[in-house]
Amino acid sequence: MSGLIATLAGLFGLTQPLLLAGFLVFLRVGAAISVMPAFGEQSLPPRIRLALALAFTLIVAPAVMGAEPGGHLPPLALLTEPATGLVLGLGLRFFIFALQTAGMMIAQSTSLSQLFGGTAGEPQAVMGNFLTVAALALAVTSGLHVRMAELLIHSYALLPVGKMLAAPDLAEWGVLQVGRTFSLAFSLALPFVIAALLYNLALGIVNRAMPALAVSFIGAPALTLGGLILFALAAPLLLAHWHGAFLGFLADPFAP
Repeated sequence: MSGLIATLAGLFGLTQPLLLAGFLVFLRVGAAISVMPAFGEQSLPPRIRLALALAFTLIVAPAVMGAEPGGHLPPLALLTEPATGLVLGLGLRFFIFALQTAGMMIAQSTSLSQLFGGTAGEPQAVMGNFLTVAALALAVTSGLHVRMAELLIHSYALLPVGKMLAAPDLAEWGVLQVGRTFSLAFSLALPFVIAALLYNLALGIVNRAMPALAVSFIGAPALTLGGLILFALAAPLLLAHWHGAFLGFLADPFAP
């Protein structure tokens, strides 16, 4: 019996560095998966998200085993690893925020929602929901799982275990991502904003020329129909533009 215990103790000593390395990888991967698009959606059951985090851990851990500390746990790693994962995941989540913001702007331009309708707990505009679902489907079918695994693996070269971006650099990066989010959202909604501007200018001219005519009741259905037709024609181009920006971030998340 004592020999068996000694053998088990020896095996545990051999596997302890592997378990430690896997745990550190899980801290980063689990935090990233919890907020990443597609795999971290709140509509997915918690058990599915946990299984995805474990699956990505099994993929990432062997590739970064040399970057892990051997035999000991850095004290700061319990804080820096989840923080690093959240930074990477939130960087990708900003692209979903851009789609939702663009959908709100498009719906407002086509008279299908109020401008601030989503701030009172109401569901998002149908166009934003359509763009979000379509973009997630496009990302997943184009190999999002592979890109995410590559991003997590390469993150260890940019941010080793126990290290984190300095606070000024992290703040600058966050402000840059927020700015890019609104810039991307506006670029996606720009055709509809221009069409709505032209419509309102034409409506104002007609109203000045014929004050007795209720031009708003005549023009509103035309604006909505034109917006739907424009959305059907422009949606593939908008999704392609969004997907290009999304892939660019996956290739270099800390690009200036």
